[in-house]
Amino acid sequence: FSLHSPQHTPLDNVTEVTMFILMGFTDDFELQVFLFLLFLAIYLFTLIGNLGLVVLVIGDSRLHNPMYYFLSVLSFLDACYSTVVTPKMLINFLAEDKAISFLGCATQMFLFVTFGTTECFLLAAMAYDRYVAIYNPLLYSVSMSPGVYVPLIIASYGGGILHATIHTVATFSLSFCGSNEIRHVFCDIPPLLAISCSDTHTNQLLLFYCVGFIEIVTILIVLISYGFIVLAILKMHSAGGRQKVFSTCGSHLTGVAVYHGTILFMYVRPSSSYALEHDMIVSIFYTIVIPMLNPIIYSLRNKDVKEAMKRHFERNWFIHKVEF
Repeated sequence: FSLHSPQHTPLDNVTEVTMFILMGFTDDFELQVFLFLLFLAIYLFTLIGNLGLVVLVIGDSRLHNPMYYFLSVLSFLDACYSTVVTPKMLINFLAEDKAISFLGCATQMFLFVTFGTTECFLLAAMAYDRYVAIYNPLLYSVSMSPGVYVPLIIASYGGGILHATIHTVATFSLSFCGSNEIRHVFCDIPPLLAISCSDTHTNQLLLFYCVGFIEIVTILIVLISYGFIVLAILKMHSAGGRQKVFSTCGSHLTGVAVYHGTILFMYVRPSSSYALEHDMIVSIFYTIVIPMLNPIIYSLRNKDVKEAMKRHFERNWFIHKVEF
């Protein structure tokens, strides 16, 4: 990333920032220990829940269909998403030195935006998948062949990488010549813009329009897909069929609403309304808490996943019994 020399600064001997300090929540040691234990528990639960779902989908042949492939990719994403932010945050709760290198900060932002954006696109692809499955179940395996769902997954990642590249290059092309203290627990875009000594107006517009565009497109796909799903439900005669549709779609809609709600609140608004402490809690919610919630949302409300888990535990219990 190119670093432009600072302009219009009153000091002649301004040095460029080579590392940042992640200030975090608080200086209170007891509170930091409590937060360390809390987020460590959340992180372990996130990894076990999400990677457990991936293993379950791979290992159970009855879950070998596009809906569960999408779910396993989402779970893998959530595990990565949380890993980009949480380990460094946990170290900083207990460490005196809360520094992160310039390159480390850029890498963290790039990965964080990549995984976050990919998740937006993937949730939209999952809504389309549900529409295909419910609107024309007889043609589902044809309409959602590997030739369809694999490009959808690749395109989701491609969109995430492109979006992250735009913001990472735009943010780290700015000058950082004053304070290097980021009032946050990770390298997010708004707190970095807040400490730059360049004009960040273009960056703020870029953030607003890019995130706004992605949100509008992905939410529209979800709404249109669910519009057709509601029409299909109204035509159904069996109560059992409706119940099954509600259980699979309800979990997906819950995931979509929670995720998009926090992102819209965080990024799509005028820069004057940023309150960094408040935003830190919101961004913690969607980078650390939502990845923990997703396995619960998708597995507890899904009969197939619950049955697969039951089969998995029964098989392991039986093997355990035989060995002894």
